Amino acid sequence: MSDTQTPLPDVLYAAAQVRDLDARLIAAGTPGAELMQRAAHATWRALRRRWPDAGVLSVLVGHGNNAGDGYLIATLALRAGWRVRVHAVGDPTALRDDAAAAHAQAVSAGVEIHDGCPQGLEGVVLDALLGTGLNGEVREPYRSAIETINAAGRPVVAVDIPSGLCADTGRVLGAAVRADLTVTFIGLKLGLFTAEAPDHVGQLVFDDLQAEPSLVAQAPSAATRLDTFNLPTLAPRPRTAHKGQYGRVLVVGGDHGFGGAALLSAQSALRSGAGMLTLATRPEHVAAALVRMPEVMSAGVSSANQLMGLVEAASVLVAGPGLGQGSWGRSLLSALACADKRQVWDADALNLLAAGEVQVPKGAVITPHPGEAARLLGVDTRKVQQDRPAAARQLAERYGVTCVLKGSGSLIAAPDGRLALCDRGHPAMASAGLGDVLAGVIGALLAQHLEPFEAACLGVWLHARAGELAGQQGRGLLASDLIDEIRRLLEELQPCLK
Repeated sequence: MSDTQTPLPDVLYAAAQVRDLDARLIAAGTPGAELMQRAAHATWRALRRRWPDAGVLSVLVGHGNNAGDGYLIATLALRAGWRVRVHAVGDPTALRDDAAAAHAQAVSAGVEIHDGCPQGLEGVVLDALLGTGLNGEVREPYRSAIETINAAGRPVVAVDIPSGLCADTGRVLGAAVRADLTVTFIGLKLGLFTAEAPDHVGQLVFDDLQAEPSLVAQAPSAATRLDTFNLPTLAPRPRTAHKGQYGRVLVVGGDHGFGGAALLSAQSALRSGAGMLTLATRPEHVAAALVRMPEVMSAGVSSANQLMGLVEAASVLVAGPGLGQGSWGRSLLSALACADKRQVWDADALNLLAAGEVQVPKGAVITPHPGEAARLLGVDTRKVQQDRPAAARQLAERYGVTCVLKGSGSLIAAPDGRLALCDRGHPAMASAGLGDVLAGVIGALLAQHLEPFEAACLGVWLHARAGELAGQQGRGLLASDLIDEIRRLLEELQPCLK
């Protein structure tokens, strides 16, 4: 979503919750046929805005309510003078109720309807094959229809959700349409934003179909989508502020060959507002740290005993960047695990946790990527990616922590069940060191008195949005490129002074 578009809502739903919301609207007096008409008009408006001069529409329909939307959109296009052809992949005789009435309306209007999967497609392609109720693998003839759409090289509009995409998890169920535009209704589906969804949804347009806000507010939801208007906030600083009020972050990491990871965390923590920063790293890395960041109190530590005084003085601990999984890293992490301090665990701290070497303190923030999450849960990465929301929640509950499950559509889960999603970011962020920067940002926000879930939410959004901005220059993004962007964004959104 570009910043010039109308902001999307911040409430995300599971498919069953949207169906329940739809039923509430009908029970409150809006007929299902009227909702279907509104959905068709919303899609037609969005299609016309994107491709105003296309003039040709190929519509692929199944036999559910999505098909009803498709038939109505075909009728609208025909009446507007477009050349329209409908391909009924699903048997029209299987249509029921409002969808059957929509089919009858298309027939009456003279829409050209063909049975089966087409060999070729013209103009703009409308995907009205499968809806949000799909939860198993796509079967024939729908799989072939999806493959035909994807191979056609035509612009594609998906009705409500690209066919074959799971509305709850963003997983591709065997095959899924790659849309250029998706128009979704009533409530935003969680699966439109995470896992494989960003490669299939394209531009996302939302229409609430004039749903009564009070009814929508009563409905249960699955997650919150982070945006500028709902981010946790840092309080402005008084003019008498001093460094002691904003915490001392201790970054522990940087084994031989990995010294840069700890430096990135330290720099990002300072730039994100931590009052003081201490870096505990291999003695061989201290000189480089002093040259790069004279503001950091750099300490060379060779054993856990040398770490204890630094831990005692700190208010927040960031463990894992470049820590390694050797005896040095294990001994330092064991010391941190016993400390009654706010903590962020990343990278090798999570690998050592998964190996059973240590226990993470309750209330910490952990920041696994899918591979690390899989090791922590004792499953393979594919299993994590099949249901990212469930994996994030399971990690938060199992370890009693706030879990940031990184990746496309990063998720933040709290032990009490809260779930937030960040849909910002850029493909140029597929680069080493970005997780180290994120760990430092979250550590700094904890030091400035945000609670773990709040610090994780704000940190993830700042990090992703900074990557989005820096990524506009394309490939070759460095993790350090994000740090100044994060500082600028934080000041823009939450100024230091009132």
